[in-house]
Formats: sequence, structure tokens, C-alpha cells
Amino acid sequence: MDSKETQARWALRYAKRIVIKIGTSSLTYDSGKMNLRRIEKLARVISDLMNAGKEVILVSSGAIGVGTDVMKLPERPKTVAGRQAAAAVGQVSLMQVYSRMFGDYGYNVAQLLITKDTIDNPESKQNAVNTFTELIRMRVLPVVNENDTVAVDEIKFGDNDNLSSIVARITGADLLVILTDIDGYYMENPNETPDARMYHTITDLSEEIERAAGGAGSKLGTGGMLTKVHASRLAAASGIHAVIANGEDPDIIHSILDGEDVGTLFVPHE
Repeated sequence: MDSKETQARWALRYAKRIVIKIGTSSLTYDSGKMNLRRIEKLARVISDLMNAGKEVILVSSGAIGVGTDVMKLPERPKTVAGRQAAAAVGQVSLMQVYSRMFGDYGYNVAQLLITKDTIDNPESKQNAVNTFTELIRMRVLPVVNENDTVAVDEIKFGDNDNLSSIVARITGADLLVILTDIDGYYMENPNETPDARMYHTITDLSEEIERAAGGAGSKLGTGGMLTKVHASRLAAASGIHAVIANGEDPDIIHSILDGEDVGTLFVPHE
């Protein structure tokens, strides 16, 4: 890394309020069942950050994927009503696991399910911000997801990558971490091009940087790399550092905050 990149990474050590987004592929096995070992490690890492005085908000996907497994459906439902039913079932199971695992480390969790109209309406947006602020003050971990049980296209964020970026912006976060199933943002698809090069640091926050991103996400999730790059770019354009990194080992969050050269860092303009 050159001196500017090193300085940008070093700044992450001082991040106080951190929004962490974790995707379905990082929370579940290919079978759709919850990856309990990874979730437990995520709970330990986040709890340790909170022990150190960090303020953390977790944006968690996985409700529809988990619900699909709990109801023993052969695949993710294709109808809106089917996905909403799966989300309703899966959200309960997911929050039960979060509550139990964070409880083991002495922290309570709170569920916040929101839709786009919550943010578009100034009064409900302020109410949401007030709730985040109070939960953080009370040392409770807010766990955020889109309210898939009622959301339709007109009031949807579309994906939790976009939601995490919005949450980071309205809560005044210092850092957005998007955990996914690859190491970062590559110039080409690493699954198709083994020697594809990864962007380590991005300072160009124009729409041009999104051109190389694209493709669908996992069979259980909704987002692809394009949504992660878009969300990170918008966060950085709002003055928030953003990192896309591999969520296979949640300890990578510590590496990011230690200023190590992991994942793809989007640097805000000064």
C-alpha cells in the first residue's frame, strides 16, 4: 500500500459507530440451514467490539432463506406471498438464535424491521433514528432487516446492501462493513477468471466504478456485487468509510479495524 492507502486504512482504527451487514450466504450453508458456528463467532466478535466501547448496528439478511429451510420448502418461494410467509417464519428463528448467542456474551438484541417508506417519511425516519440512538445508548445491539412480510415493490429497499448504506447514513456511522462470500470487489469475476485482480482501495466514487460489478447473488439471497459496490460508493460519498470483505471468518472485522489490507475499502473524499 502507498502512504495514502495506509493512512486511509489506519483511519479505520478510530471508527466508533460501525454498521455491519451480513448476507444470507454468510449466515447459512448451501442447504439453507443456519451456519451456527459462524453466527456464534459473529456474536463473539461484535460483543468484543461493544466491550471495547464501539457502537455496532447489525444489518442481517437471511430471513427468507432460513424460513425456506424451517418450512422444508424445496426452494426459495417464487411468489411474493410465499416469500413473505418464509420471511415471517425465518425472522423468528433468526432472532431467537441471535438473542441466545449474544445473550451468552451479556448483550441484548433488538429487532428493527423497516421499509423504504419508513425512511422516506420525515417523521417515521426521525422516529427510527431516535430508536437507534436510544438502543445504542442502552448498549443493546440493533438487528435490522427489511420488513419483508409487508414490503412490496413500491416500498422496498430492494436488498439489504442498500438498506445497510442508508442505516449507516441516517445514524451517522463512521464505518460500513459489508460481509459477503468473496474477498472483495474484483475487476473480473474471480469464479470465472482465477487470476482476476481485486480492488484494494477505491477513491473514485463516480458511477463508473460500478461498471465492472454485476451478476446475481446466491440462490438464497438477493444481492450481487453490484448492490454492494453501489451501497459502499454511496456511503463513502456521504463521508463514511466502507469495506466489502469476506464474511467466512467474522474475525476479519477485527482485521479491518486494525487497519490491515483486507477487502476493498471505499475512501470518502476529504
